[in-house]
Amino acid sequence: MRMNHFLTAVAAAFLVLGARAYADDAASPPPSPDANAATGADIYVYPADGQSERQLDRDRYECHGWAGKQTGYDPTQPPLASHQNAHGLPPDHTGAVNGAVAGAVIGATVSGPHDAAGGAMVGAVAGAIIGATSDAARARETAGLASRQTAAEQAERARIEKQAYDYRRAITACLEGRGYTVK
Repeated sequence: MRMNHFLTAVAAAFLVLGARAYADDAASPPPSPDANAATGADIYVYPADGQSERQLDRDRYECHGWAGKQTGYDPTQPPLASHQNAHGLPPDHTGAVNGAVAGAVIGATVSGPHDAAGGAMVGAVAGAIIGATSDAARARETAGLASRQTAAEQAERARIEKQAYDYRRAITACLEGRGYTVK
């Protein structure tokens, strides 16, 4: 009978942890767009003066080099190193799980031989609550770090988008100067 109480307590602890995990996942914002996504540096070039495909390739290559030197931007290179976004990862709840297990063992040990199941049940619930509190504090700290990283990444992204815009203007000017229509 007492073993049933213990199993019920463990099941209840896991249900609480599962509900909390679902609430944490539902409350967290969607992950930010990939920092390495295309910045829109693609252009479309039409040979307005009857230039050959070979001449177009050569002119485009030369204008690409010139525009890159003018702006410091190269659309063929990834603009940012890939960052692991800890905020986008689901919470691991290891503190709550470890707390429940440790609490069950301690509760069973402290309560005595006749009430081990009841002690384990109380210890598991108490340990899960303490561990969940630790998990919540860790999640708040991680979210703060992620928001600071996000602000820095947004500033870097704005800088790169400005460079990409300047690159498009420079390569467009170069190609139009050589007799191409650029869109």
